[in-house]
Amino acid sequence: MNKEKIRYYILRCMTYPLGFLPYRVIHAIGRGMGLCAYYLLSNFRKRTLSNLALASGLHLKNEEIPSIAKKSFQNLMITCLEYAKFAREKNIQNIAHCENPEKAIELLKDDKGVIFFCGHQANWEILFLEGTSRMPGVAIGKPVKNPYLYDWVLSIRQKFGGVIITPKNAIKEGLRTLRYGKFLGIVGDQGMPDSGYESLFLGRMAWSSPIPAMLAYRSGRPIIVATTTRKTSKYIIHYSDPIWPNSEKSMEEEIPRLMQTALGLLEESIKKNPDQWLWQHNRWKQQLPGSIPKKFRHDSLCVILPMNRSHFKKVKGALSRFRDLYPTEYILFLAPSIYKEELSDLKEEIMWYEEESECLIDDYRFKFVFNFTGQKKIKKHFLQRSAFAVLDYKDLVKLANKPSDAPLEDLLTKALSYAR
Repeated sequence: MNKEKIRYYILRCMTYPLGFLPYRVIHAIGRGMGLCAYYLLSNFRKRTLSNLALASGLHLKNEEIPSIAKKSFQNLMITCLEYAKFAREKNIQNIAHCENPEKAIELLKDDKGVIFFCGHQANWEILFLEGTSRMPGVAIGKPVKNPYLYDWVLSIRQKFGGVIITPKNAIKEGLRTLRYGKFLGIVGDQGMPDSGYESLFLGRMAWSSPIPAMLAYRSGRPIIVATTTRKTSKYIIHYSDPIWPNSEKSMEEEIPRLMQTALGLLEESIKKNPDQWLWQHNRWKQQLPGSIPKKFRHDSLCVILPMNRSHFKKVKGALSRFRDLYPTEYILFLAPSIYKEELSDLKEEIMWYEEESECLIDDYRFKFVFNFTGQKKIKKHFLQRSAFAVLDYKDLVKLANKPSDAPLEDLLTKALSYAR
């Protein structure tokens, strides 16, 4: 018996009893386990805190962020625990209620399909289960690595007659689904830097798949944004008004309009209940594998410049290299105010400080920090917040395997990137 099958059987044995518990009990267990996960899973906690802090569209105060992050972990854990319950559920209306199903039913009456656009809200599995209990549907789903676990998940998702297709066949199978008068479900809030489409999402530029808009334009069928909210032990589903493509305009014009409208409606729903969205996902990732090693491939950086003049001169000449390595990532320079004039040409966001003690800012935004001050307490400070790594000059020398007097630009290139 291989390891993947063993892991699957262990998971099924652990979760099987959950299928016999009431939803309110599962939710109570999920809230407790979610709180434990928040403290134990440091990498996911850091990404969640950073993403919330960087989502300027939420207008959150710094003190609000940890509370929402904890609730987001609880939401995620409830979602995971509900799979065992959904596997035994015979009537999904026991747990889900759609406020306005007629929005989709009317569009499907003429045997032509409709595209459901949704995100990772509350329990995102509920949309397809509730939808296929009333009407024929297909959804695009990425397989999980463990084939035994995936077969079980598929059996749950398809239990009411729906069909899951892989992203590889999304265009071809999606058009066929719409021609046959079924709905097509697409989860569209995942970070996809290879998609070629980028727009603002919750205040930050994010890459998204344009497939929903492409399918809508090519088929002439509308997009409906489906949103989900958990209220007590019930899921409330809401359908937006249909977003129709305009065949008189070019695809190049219509794709941005359709995507921005759909993403905007999803965004507004997330703002109402931010703790029910999947903040643990790397939604705003900017680079694909192949340029920067994974442990240094982060979407938000802070570069702390030193007060010491000789050290500052060494760092100043390499500042443009940060933007070369991270062309679209968020970068903040924390710099001594005495160098304002010398940094006047730096076209980046700068926060000024008078004393190095002021560098210990209570800020969750930064996943990666460069500390050139020589102050060791800065490293501990940021690692206790959202930073996955804090590097100083000595770290770069070691990573680059170069002499300590090597130019910082060479150290950065060698240490943080594959051969270019």
